[in-house]
Formats: sequence, C-alpha cells, structure tokens
Amino acid sequence: MKTVLVVDDEKLVRWSIRQKLESAGYQVFEADSCEAARALFKENLPDLVTLDVRLPDGSGLKLLLDMKKFSPNVPVIMITAYGAVEDAVKALKIGAYDYLEKPINFDRLLHSLQNAVETVTLREQVARTRKEESSSHSLESIIGVSDHIRSVKQLVRKVAVSEASTILVQGESGTGKELVAKALHYESNRSRQPFMILNCAAIPEQLLESELFGHERGAFTDAKAMKKGLFELADGGSIFFDEISEMAINLQAKLLRVLEDQTFRRIGGIKDIQVDVRVICASNRDVETIAAEGKFREDLFYRLSVIPITIAPLRERRDDIAVLIDHFVDFYNARFTKSALGFTEESRAALEAYDWPGNVRELRNAVERAMILQDEGLLTLDLLPLRISEFKADGRLTTSSGTFSIPEAGIDLYDVEKRLIQQALNRAGGNQSKASRLLSITRDTLRYKMKKYGLRKGFLQGS
Repeated sequence: MKTVLVVDDEKLVRWSIRQKLESAGYQVFEADSCEAARALFKENLPDLVTLDVRLPDGSGLKLLLDMKKFSPNVPVIMITAYGAVEDAVKALKIGAYDYLEKPINFDRLLHSLQNAVETVTLREQVARTRKEESSSHSLESIIGVSDHIRSVKQLVRKVAVSEASTILVQGESGTGKELVAKALHYESNRSRQPFMILNCAAIPEQLLESELFGHERGAFTDAKAMKKGLFELADGGSIFFDEISEMAINLQAKLLRVLEDQTFRRIGGIKDIQVDVRVICASNRDVETIAAEGKFREDLFYRLSVIPITIAPLRERRDDIAVLIDHFVDFYNARFTKSALGFTEESRAALEAYDWPGNVRELRNAVERAMILQDEGLLTLDLLPLRISEFKADGRLTTSSGTFSIPEAGIDLYDVEKRLIQQALNRAGGNQSKASRLLSITRDTLRYKMKKYGLRKGFLQGS
C-alpha cells in the first residue's frame, strides 16, 4: 500500500483528500504545518506528498526544497491557490512532480498520483537495471588471477576513465574481447549512455553503411523513412566494432573521417551531424599484419591502435583455468538450479598435464555441457572444445566426430576445426542452420568460419 503525506492547513481540504485517497487504496498521513510535515516526512518517508504552497508557519516552497534535499526521489504534488501560476512555476523548478489549483479536481489528483507512482517505479527499475548491467560488465566480470589478466585489468581501468576515443582490443576468438570492451564502457563516465555492438562480419557490406550512419528518407529505393545510425544513437556513449578487420576498405575510409572529426552525414543527407562517441574495436586477427598486406587501411589502423589492448590465449595463462572452471560451475549452478560440486581431481590433473587448445569461450562451453549432461556431484570435463571424450597416451584423440592421431610434430587445431566443419556441413547436406546446431555454434559464427577456411555451400570437401 502506497503512503501519502497530505500537507494543508485547512482541515476540510485534508479530510476531503483523505477520503478520496483511502478509497483509492492509499494510506494517508496528515500535517497542518511545516513543522508537523517535516517530522512526519522524516519519520515515515512517504511514497508521495501533496503540499499546499502557503502554510501558517512557513512557505510550502521552502518545505519542498527541504524534502527534496532529504529524499530527492519522492514525488511532491503542489496545491496552489487559483491563479497562482508564479508559485507553480517555482515549485516545478525546485523539483515538484506536478501542481493542482484549488478547488481541487480529485480525478486529476488521483491521475497525477498514479502517474507519479508509475514514474518512480520506472526510474527505480531503470536504476536497478543500470546497476546490475554495470556490475555484470565491470572489471569484476573479467575472471583470472594470472599476471597477464591482472595487467590487462589495470590497463582497462586506466583507459576507461581517460579521454581516449579509440581503443583496439586484439586476441584470439573466445579470449574475452567483448568483456573488455564492455568494461571499458561501464567503468567510464559514459556508463549511463548507450553501449552499441556491431559485428562487422555479420552484416552485408551494402547494409553496413546505413547501420553506421543512418539514411534520409528517399536516399535509396527502400528508404521510406529517415533512420538514425549507430553513431547517432550512441552519442555520448560507446560503439563496439567486433571483427573490425572484416570491414570493407571503402567503409574504413568513412569510419576514419568520423574518428578524426566526430562528424558524419546520413546517407542522402547534406548536413553534418556532430557526435561524441568512444569507438572500441576488436579483431581476432593481427590488424597490423593485414594492414601491411594492404587488406586494411594503415591510417585507420594507426588511429585505432593509439591504445592497444592484447588478451593472451588461455594456453598462455594457465593459472586462470582453475578459477574460470569454478566461476562457470557457480554460474551454471545458478542458471540450471543445480548443486554440482565441481570437477573430479582427474579432470583437473588432466588440465595441468594437457595444453588447453581453446580459449575462455570453449572452456565455458565444456563446463556448460558437463553441467547439462551429467548428474550433480563431481563432474568430468572434456579437455577439448571439440567434444573430446577420451585422450589416450598413444596420441589418439577420440571425439564425437571421429578419431584423430596426433603425430610427433603435433596437430594443427585449425585443420581439426576445418575438418569438423566440413563433416557437419556434409552431414547437414549443406544446410547451414542444421550444421551450426550440430556444432553448437551460431549460424553467423559458422558463416564466418566457412569464409575463414574457404568453405562454400554447395562445394563441400570430403572428410
């Protein structure tokens, strides 16, 4: 039940408001002076207040100011004499939610109170969501105890609060580049502003420019209405460009101009639009190398890499594996309402003796799979992200997709992944959606990997 403090020196007015509010389900407190109102307000901290502008022992405007200092979020509806517009304007400037003139229209009063309740509820939900979002994407979301992760977190913390407008995050797939990008945003003074994500490999080149810069109505055949692009929508916040190395060269030139001037034009537009956006880019390829090969603009690379952040693969920071496993077990215990105790000593010992070929994403997937398929208690962990069920001392790996022999010189995991993708496509008859489900990856990821390995639908090599 919502509580309302009614402050008015006229007993009949207070009685009338009480009758209407109690019949509408509110609990009502009454005060006939500033002194009584202050005491009741601090003692009960009501959900809403109706406050007369003129009281016998002081100004209702001064009392409003005191209430706002004590509890800024409590909505206050001012009650003014007929025609006292100047008082109403002052009240709204101080922070009143609304004002009503005497004689009171009780339907309007109830409507205003209901709107105030909904507004406060929405603000609380937004604040709670922002707090949860900020917490889940803060530096604490980057799990690890290795010296490398500690140094990465220190760098992220320093860069986040800086004025840096462009940051390049590099590392293999699954190392946590998006986590770093989110931490760079949510640890900064931009955290209350938008954080937009764009995967450059997932959007066709002909649509990407419109996604970035928007377009004017009639700019092209299907442009039936004006559309704002990501730069305009993210003004004041950040944009995360994932797989920036896949962006077409002609768009790279346009992106460079925006980074240099913080201005752009919508497609078909004639007016420059000024924005303030932090651009965070990521790539699992060495952008400097592909720039030297002429496949990426060198000037854009140098603009992006003013502050580079490189995340090492998991095999180079083995100290993080055990703590990541424990983190994922706790996470999936909560998600699946289970009470797994962790992994067997044999599984942990195997990790210590085996060079983990995957990254954080693959380790998370392996833990999730074990949590889903195995009973509660101690779990066993597949060592490879390729569904390996047995690792034998003779150098043979048995997976759900077949047995691979590891030669003395070792095995190229990229070849293994390529072969598995080929097998999945063959088994799915070239259907990419079915193949992606067989591999437990998204369709966009499958398309990216097909492009990476030169695999084409309708031209599938044998296994």
